[in-house]
Amino acid sequence: MPTHAVVWIDHKAGRTFHRPAGTTDETTVEAPQHHVHRPPKGRGEPREHPDDARRFFTSVARTLDGVDAILILGPSTAKHEFSRHLHEHAPLLESRVVGIEAADHLTDGQIVAKARQHFLASDRMG
Repeated sequence: MPTHAVVWIDHKAGRTFHRPAGTTDETTVEAPQHHVHRPPKGRGEPREHPDDARRFFTSVARTLDGVDAILILGPSTAKHEFSRHLHEHAPLLESRVVGIEAADHLTDGQIVAKARQHFLASDRMG
């Protein structure tokens, strides 16, 4: 039976829900700038380290090892940035992405229901 996963991602956290054989497991990866304070070096300097986004997306991608189909959800541009990261750094995972959809802040149950609905429809299509 194929393993499905849905990733709900914004610039603060990435939440992965795996759906193997009728169960659902959840993993959360916090974005570095939200738990490590980096004071700016000067006026107008960004607070995050340039590699923070890459490390964050890499950590989220690691939660998807062994998944057959991936749905990416999120309220902001982070879902597309994560998709680009997969394209550049994890092409095998990128090939397993079956959809990218806009979704505001959802409860865990709403995320799982949206994934179930998406994968049920895609499984019917073949």
